Amino acid sequence: MSNSFSNQLRSVIEWHHPKPETLFEKWTENGDEIKNASKLIVGPGQGCLFVYEGEVKGFFEKEGLYDLKTGNIPFWTTIKSIMYKFESAHKVGIFFYRKAEMQNIRWGTPSPITYKDPVYNFPVGLGAFGNFSFRITKPVNFFTNVIAGDDYYPVKAIQKVILSRITQPISDFLANASFSYIEIDKHRNEIASFSKNSSIQIFDDLGFELLDFRIEGTSFDEETRTRIGRIADMSAEAQAMKELGVSYQDYQQLEALKNMAKNEGNGNLGMQMGAGLGMGQMLGNMMNNQTNQGQTSSPQPPPSNQNTSSEDDLMQKLEKLKKMFDAGLIDEQEYKQKKQEILSQL
Repeated sequence: MSNSFSNQLRSVIEWHHPKPETLFEKWTENGDEIKNASKLIVGPGQGCLFVYEGEVKGFFEKEGLYDLKTGNIPFWTTIKSIMYKFESAHKVGIFFYRKAEMQNIRWGTPSPITYKDPVYNFPVGLGAFGNFSFRITKPVNFFTNVIAGDDYYPVKAIQKVILSRITQPISDFLANASFSYIEIDKHRNEIASFSKNSSIQIFDDLGFELLDFRIEGTSFDEETRTRIGRIADMSAEAQAMKELGVSYQDYQQLEALKNMAKNEGNGNLGMQMGAGLGMGQMLGNMMNNQTNQGQTSSPQPPPSNQNTSSEDDLMQKLEKLKKMFDAGLIDEQEYKQKKQEILSQL
């Protein structure tokens, strides 16, 4: 039984099919396999540590095949000698680690950064997110100070440590920069450059090299987006009113009368009719004001052309009415009713 087991012992130390989410992994718990090992294979993107009684005695950073019996590897000879003499194989550990790049690791600010928007002059909440790539450069230091002998250590474990440290300076930078909502996108490269520069030392202290740091996007909180949306709608409406020659105050009054006319609460028919009449009068006044403005700005026609001038006035009213309808200031029923009133004057 014993001889059968000994014959099945692996004589080659090799990390087979490492998973991309693995950063460090112990090779075996079987001390006899380490005693009888004759070769070590360090694959592409891998490294290997030899540990005795919790202390790293040696490591391999270069890829290749190493002969453990005939090769000039002093620390390995010492380890095997200790194992045979004191039968302390359980105190020896072989750890493989991922030397290849760890790419597209996600990061993001844990909560919105609040500051006063310099353009809109009210508080906003900004968040940022993206990805980074890095690789290990000080495996012995990291193994000693962070892993501390654990048999397995995943990439996501160091990801949590890194995120907890790099987001603070990024948040401080965004708060102090106070980029406006309407200008944030053009500052992405600036944010990414600062974030990378401020994170390099953090990675180095942990035993890693930061290779790339990217900003994928920024996002404002829902309250900020709602406020900006209202401002944008009001600005668009004000611009449309200006082009139509209608004051924003008249527009607001018109909207109030329309809402009153549509209000069916309490069955107050008289109030609805009064609102409808008031709305009609207001439309008429707005049309007359626009026509009068046009007449004031142009020379008065001679008396012989009074009929022609009257027809021109009606055409101007129809054009203004159509623009108001296209802009959504009046509905189809109101448009048709007022259009018929103007046409009846021909």
